[in-house]
Amino acid sequence: MPTHTMRAVRLHEHGGPEVLRYDEVPLPEPGPGEVLVRVHAAGVNPPDRYLRGGLTSMPGKADSTVGLPVIPGTDVSGVVEAVAADVDEFVVGDEVFGLLRFPGFDGSAYAEYVAAPASDLARKPAGIDHVHAAGAPMAGLTAWQFLIEPGHDHPSPFQDTPHRPTALDAGTTVLINGAAGGVGHFALQLAKWKGARVIAVASGRHASFLSGLGADRFIDYTRSRPEDLVRDVDLVLDAVGGPQSRRFLRTLKRGGAQFPVLPGDFDAQETAELGVTVSSAQVRSNGAQLAELGRLLDAGTVRVAIDSTFALADARAAHERADRGHIQGKIVLTVA
Repeated sequence: MPTHTMRAVRLHEHGGPEVLRYDEVPLPEPGPGEVLVRVHAAGVNPPDRYLRGGLTSMPGKADSTVGLPVIPGTDVSGVVEAVAADVDEFVVGDEVFGLLRFPGFDGSAYAEYVAAPASDLARKPAGIDHVHAAGAPMAGLTAWQFLIEPGHDHPSPFQDTPHRPTALDAGTTVLINGAAGGVGHFALQLAKWKGARVIAVASGRHASFLSGLGADRFIDYTRSRPEDLVRDVDLVLDAVGGPQSRRFLRTLKRGGAQFPVLPGDFDAQETAELGVTVSSAQVRSNGAQLAELGRLLDAGTVRVAIDSTFALADARAAHERADRGHIQGKIVLTVA
């Protein structure tokens, strides 16, 4: 067993990437239903940066659960080091990956070890390394729960009704905005896996990357406006979101749907007149779904693109890279 302390990245205050500190902290102990994971890699995700910047309550939850100092991060890949007495699905030595305790800010993944709920974990695909596995959980499950199967009946905090995916097959066309990013590049591949035709929207530097992932058509948003070029799609998945998101509504056929991954600014009268629906989901930890995604990763049907890697001690540089944007795939922290 390891010594009783470990290294972890913590926030002692909120602010820019410079507030991330590489500390020595007590080793966590797995509670009931948990395993202790020796972390080999941790994914960097937008909520990590929101927490760093001062967001301490999850959308839909009134209260903050964050006390400083806090270890950010939710996505891990590593090896089971110890197992609580009531856990029988994993044993010491198993390679696992997972999205930990989401929605919430207590994943504590930027660390050498983490106590993880067994239900949030799946066996790491043997065919990919820890870096690629750590890039998959949050972004991959977001794409899965939006497009394939929610896996839960919790409504998004941004709408009253549970999210319902659109059936995807060879007769459907999907437009993905922000197709080169974490969620976008998984969504593209999952839509292709289902047989759909995919129009990928991103900046020009990502054109060959996205055609390599199977995009049927590429639109460089820096040169032309997708809403001027595209009509009659069945589904828009907007991984960028924000106030500009509603411009994609006019690319949809009547009966089509738009799925904003981040909250947009939509007008109920406009969507009604266009005969379209807007629906959102909030990604939740789900080890069983991650195991399904893991089979696709193992087979090479879906692959994780890595934008860049940084040592755990260099989390500040990883967040500086994330803040610059225009990411191709995922940023991952490596833990020796």
